[in-house]
Amino acid sequence: MKHVLKAWASLAALLIGSPAAAQADPVKRGFWWYALPKPTNEAEEAPPEPPLIPPMAELARWSPPRIAKLITEQRDYAATVLTVDAVADFWRLQDFARRKARAFAGVTQLALLTHPELSARSAYPVVGDARDAQGAQKDAARRAYLRAKGSEFALVMFSRASCGYCRVQWPLIQRFQDEMGWQVSAQDLDRRPDLKARFAVEVTPTTMIIRRGTNQRMVIANGVEAYPNLIQTAYQAVKLLSGDIRPEQFLTGVRTAEQYSTTVAAG
Repeated sequence: MKHVLKAWASLAALLIGSPAAAQADPVKRGFWWYALPKPTNEAEEAPPEPPLIPPMAELARWSPPRIAKLITEQRDYAATVLTVDAVADFWRLQDFARRKARAFAGVTQLALLTHPELSARSAYPVVGDARDAQGAQKDAARRAYLRAKGSEFALVMFSRASCGYCRVQWPLIQRFQDEMGWQVSAQDLDRRPDLKARFAVEVTPTTMIIRRGTNQRMVIANGVEAYPNLIQTAYQAVKLLSGDIRPEQFLTGVRTAEQYSTTVAAG
């Protein structure tokens, strides 16, 4: 009988839970029962303080980064509280920033008229007729430069017999020869497969400038290229290979900031 009572007591301890187990795990009650967590009251986020917007006369003396920071703060505040006044203040600041930018643009125009050496309009006109005259002048200068370099450089077009585009590009290369006085040649990669690896040619037609007597060379066209673009790229490539421009000047050919400051200091 004692053994039966002990067995029942052990089973009750497992099902109900002993006091020691309850103290060790105050959340767990018995084998199946658990105490629900008490709800916690999370503190509500306090509304943000509105940014202090100074009078416009004072705001006009602020630096642009400081104004931009105030606009950002007002935007975030207005988007949080969503009141008419807060949103209106944000757009007032935006309007002030636009007016300040227009004032800067106006003073910039006066500064460029006062100091014409800082303006690019004399070198890069915006009127159509002037642009046409400028383009013709630059084209003449490019052609004269390329003709003067005809004894130093040659033009090679890599092609294949099966390449239809090559038959379109080759007459343009011949026109380049006639007008610039350069030596040109066409190399068939099917007949000369060694040239493919030697010159790293993957696409046909590929047009390349080679400097005679040196290892200097440069691709100026992959695929068919219009004749004006061919002249322009050849001109820039020859100037680069001759050391007249730097790689960062290849697209425009204009002087870098370092060269400009050197010229100004020398003058």
